[in-house]
Amino acid sequence: MIDFCRSIILCLLLTACAQVPEVPNSTPAAKPVILGTKGPLTDRQSKALFAKLGPDAQDMLQRHLAVEQAVAETPLLAGNKTRVLADGPATFRAMFEAIRDARDHVNLEYFILEDVQIDGQSLGDLLTAKRQQGVQVNVIYDSYGSIDTPQPFFDRLAKAGINVLPYHPFNPVDAVAGGYSPNDRDHRKILVVDGRLAIVGGVNLSTAYTSAGPGHSAKPDQPKNLPWRDTDLLIEGPAVAQLQHLFLDQWLGQNGAALNSTTFFPPLSERGREAVRIIGSSPDHAQPRFYVTLLSAIRTAQKRVWLNTAYFVPTHQEMEDLEAAAKRGVDVRIVLPDASDSDLAIDVQHSRYEDLLEVGVQIYETHDEVLHSKSAVIDGVWSVIGSSNFDHRSVIFNDEVDAVTVGGDTAKSLEALFEKDFAKANRIELAVWKQRPLAEKMREIIARASQSML
Repeated sequence: MIDFCRSIILCLLLTACAQVPEVPNSTPAAKPVILGTKGPLTDRQSKALFAKLGPDAQDMLQRHLAVEQAVAETPLLAGNKTRVLADGPATFRAMFEAIRDARDHVNLEYFILEDVQIDGQSLGDLLTAKRQQGVQVNVIYDSYGSIDTPQPFFDRLAKAGINVLPYHPFNPVDAVAGGYSPNDRDHRKILVVDGRLAIVGGVNLSTAYTSAGPGHSAKPDQPKNLPWRDTDLLIEGPAVAQLQHLFLDQWLGQNGAALNSTTFFPPLSERGREAVRIIGSSPDHAQPRFYVTLLSAIRTAQKRVWLNTAYFVPTHQEMEDLEAAAKRGVDVRIVLPDASDSDLAIDVQHSRYEDLLEVGVQIYETHDEVLHSKSAVIDGVWSVIGSSNFDHRSVIFNDEVDAVTVGGDTAKSLEALFEKDFAKANRIELAVWKQRPLAEKMREIIARASQSML
């Protein structure tokens, strides 16, 4: 209990006066702009794109896309090919394959960067081998997220000629002038290869996805004996350039070494039929871009809102919008972990169940794994996979990245994953939940004091 209280006090001290901004329900809308490889789509082309999704999609998307565009400040890009990567090992295999095929450059930006291994090959070996082949390799890692990574790993990369840049070093002597902010973190997970292929989502380059097993855990503070599960999205097509811009802006903002970026933005042809918008969020923005986008998506939902998240610490507007959606008949389902590396987050998560269950929201808890995924699918046509959790920290403090996809293929793939979770996860029943011990309820109430930091 003493450690629990200490954690609460630390969170209160760190969060200071940070507040989640209020998002009006009538955000000014702009006419949606959808870009193809040859410029903006005509009205006829836009209608043809939406027609592929069916009549229901057109009703839901018209308002939502306009609101989203006004906030995201990035256009919706048509002509992308996407592939949902359903767990850490699948993501690592796709990443390693893409890096092995690199001919010009590899750019990585990760909250946690460790020397992960898959199928007998390590990330360090692969990156140094590519650098020896003349491929430019550039790495951004968050100095807090990667605090447990041995320094010799980064030294080895640098010695091989790889550009390595820590984000917001904890040591103020090493921080960017005027930019020392230990609480603001780079929570993004981005890989861009040759400016043509990108992987984005919730998967860190962390051994937690591959080394947890019977009798031990990947790290001391992580639940024992449980594999970690996550979701990423592989993208080929015009949207890759938006991720490349985010990486380059971050590099420049942290005063990274001069890069040869002349080949970072090759001409990109259509590779598929998915329309994708990349949203990069940062505490530097007046409006938290993805937060407003997510709220507008929930507010616009007509049939269903299915989402999962590693840390469910909702803001009051996220709670209000989920409850309002359920009250108007939308099928709202939330998949959450029953174990986490943050006990405080689990306590806050549990404190929200009763209010949601009473208005008809369905809540499922996974078991035998640590759910770290952050994804949502709405009305079968709008979906998102990214790094933003359903929490305050993602809104107030973190640099985040999320890929919004308008298209049936990605949505169907995500819905299939959700259906598997609904079938095997534990559904929380209101009557049973109300009977949990009083001590648990008190712990949840106390934990809520720290929610703005989680």
